[in-house]
Amino acid sequence: MRLYRLVVLAALAAPLAACQTMTPEERRAADESTCAGYGFRRGTEAMARCMLDLELDRRAESRAFQIRSSSMMWSPMVVERRVIVERK
Repeated sequence: MRLYRLVVLAALAAPLAACQTMTPEERRAADESTCAGYGFRRGTEAMARCMLDLELDRRAESRAFQIRSSSMMWSPMVVERRVIVERK
């Protein structure tokens, strides 16, 4: 069961590791493009708020992922001790 969890975690981590290759400049450019696609003009307060909201959403998703991962990874350990009773 533990090996299964590690394999699943590794399978999920691989695509996420690929996403981390985006530099802060590339992320900002992507956010600007997204907000411009929503109709916000560059240099306005609304554009800044849109970009801030995208960053806050990204951080919230990261925290939620960490919580899900830690709860899956560090679940309580169950130790079972069997007692064998021989009948005579």
